[in-house]
Amino acid sequence: MQKEYNLESLKFPIGKFKKPNFISENEIKPWIEVIENFPDKIIKITNNLSIIELNWKYRPQGWTIKQVVHHCADSHMNSFIRFKLTLTEENPIIKPYEEAKWAELSDGNSDTIHSSIQIIVGVHSRWTLLLKSLSGKDLQKKFIHPENNKMYSLEEVIGIYAWHCEHHLAHIEQAITNKGEFLENN
Repeated sequence: MQKEYNLESLKFPIGKFKKPNFISENEIKPWIEVIENFPDKIIKITNNLSIIELNWKYRPQGWTIKQVVHHCADSHMNSFIRFKLTLTEENPIIKPYEEAKWAELSDGNSDTIHSSIQIIVGVHSRWTLLLKSLSGKDLQKKFIHPENNKMYSLEEVIGIYAWHCEHHLAHIEQAITNKGEFLENN
């Protein structure tokens, strides 16, 4: 007998990001701490995983653990660059990317996650340094995302990426808990 799953809760185990009506230092400081601590958490959770375990999925038709790790490296590099563009240009239009297609490229599907972990450690070290230096005026700076033609303030994006860190850690935990249960559901 096959188990029934709520696909939405498998996709969003911690829920979707909810932007507060007003973002204060009380939100920003803990969000930056989440971003700062992400490398240690992802190393701890993936450090002793075998290649078989790295290929476990967190949901049917979802990514494998290794793809989640590679995605975090890709996504967080892009975010760091978007922050730098926003701090040095007036309302830049950022470059989106096809994350699902990137996850299928050879580097996004590699059984070796070491280089992506190194990227995450390096990017988060520099990103955290930058985030901690931002003034109130800097936090209000915005970029334009062309997919929805929406402007995002840096303070909001800090929250989105703190959520993103926790979201994907929860995916990895979910895949480990389910012990490869979704492998046959490619």
